Amino acid sequence: MNDKGLEKLDLADLIKQPSELVDDHSKPVSQRTMTRRAAVQALYHWTLNPQDTYLIEKQFYEEGWLGGVDRVWFKDILNKVTENVTTLDAVYAPFLDRSVKLINPVERCILRLAVYELQDQIQVPSKVIINEAVELTKYFGAEDSHKYINGVTDKVAKQVRPAEFDA
Repeated sequence: MNDKGLEKLDLADLIKQPSELVDDHSKPVSQRTMTRRAAVQALYHWTLNPQDTYLIEKQFYEEGWLGGVDRVWFKDILNKVTENVTTLDAVYAPFLDRSVKLINPVERCILRLAVYELQDQIQVPSKVIINEAVELTKYFGAEDSHKYINGVTDKVAKQVRPAEFDA
């Protein structure tokens, strides 16, 4: 307990083990979804405790948190998102109803991942990226925050990939 009467959580308490990465309907989770989930957790760790991404990746590997994950893509996400935080935040900031700093840190990590994917993973349709961001928010975010993330990522996608929305 801390001085405010709140229980302190260890990072390990916030990390989901690969065996826990099963959806509510007991449907297997794809490797890309597992990679996104691990990446959001690593980005959250970095957000709370900025350090060399190599150390975060090493910790995740040593703790067994990368089972079933595409480690090459995980490392790419972790490095590119952390190197470009300011740029990524600037892409989605115009679509927020509050300051980036006031967005829940987990949801900020999900938005950063979605913007990175929209800009860098052009082979993945924007609708898939938006849906993954929504599902990540349902999984990790506050109740009903997935609706907000859906609206923001949809607007970002229309700006970043207008050709996918021209009909």
